[in-house]
Amino acid sequence: MNDNSAWLEILAERGHAMIPEFLSIKTCKSLREGYTVDARFRTTVNMQRHSFGQGEYRYFDYPLVPLVADLRREMYRLLQTVANLWQERLDLRERYPPVLEEFLERCHEAGQSRPTSLMLKYGVGDYNRSHQDLYGEVQFPLQVAVLLSNPTSEFCGGEFVLTEQTPRKQNRVNVVPLGMGDAVVFAGNVYPGLGARGFHRRSQRHAVSEVRGGERYCLGLIFHDGQ
Repeated sequence: MNDNSAWLEILAERGHAMIPEFLSIKTCKSLREGYTVDARFRTTVNMQRHSFGQGEYRYFDYPLVPLVADLRREMYRLLQTVANLWQERLDLRERYPPVLEEFLERCHEAGQSRPTSLMLKYGVGDYNRSHQDLYGEVQFPLQVAVLLSNPTSEFCGGEFVLTEQTPRKQNRVNVVPLGMGDAVVFAGNVYPGLGARGFHRRSQRHAVSEVRGGERYCLGLIFHDGQ
């Protein structure tokens, strides 16, 4: 994992940031190969059946694959500082504990005990509609998506798209140019944007545009458990 933390400052201000070379090519391929190992996952979702888009994704089961568990734990440690800064800027009372295990205890007390980190697989014509991954009352405001396929040789299309909604303004769209092994960290619901009168709530949704060729795999790290 790339340990350059300059992206944290960008994330705190903009609501999303890229981390180049977050995972090695070898690690990306290893995760992709594990997509067919049923014992790693608790369920498979057909997106078309639920009107989520087209394609499929699989939720990991506990115990998580060691690599995924380690990434989730370490990224939470880094991101809780940004999450708490956002809470302060939005004048919200809740604060996030310094380690993932303490936060997960809150999830479980609220009846949220199912892991929500996942892998997604897209083929030709597949896409993911604009959405938010909330899963319950207890939520962590940030999540991570890691591209596991090469956009120059293994697929085309399939861009990662963020849509920012600001009160009384038209939506702003950001297309994040990920390469294989790159990650994007982003607000999964709301984050504070700075305006003329101070900080205000901005809502953010994410999507994947239509894949025009090949296959696209992605790892999603979500820190709250679901119901």
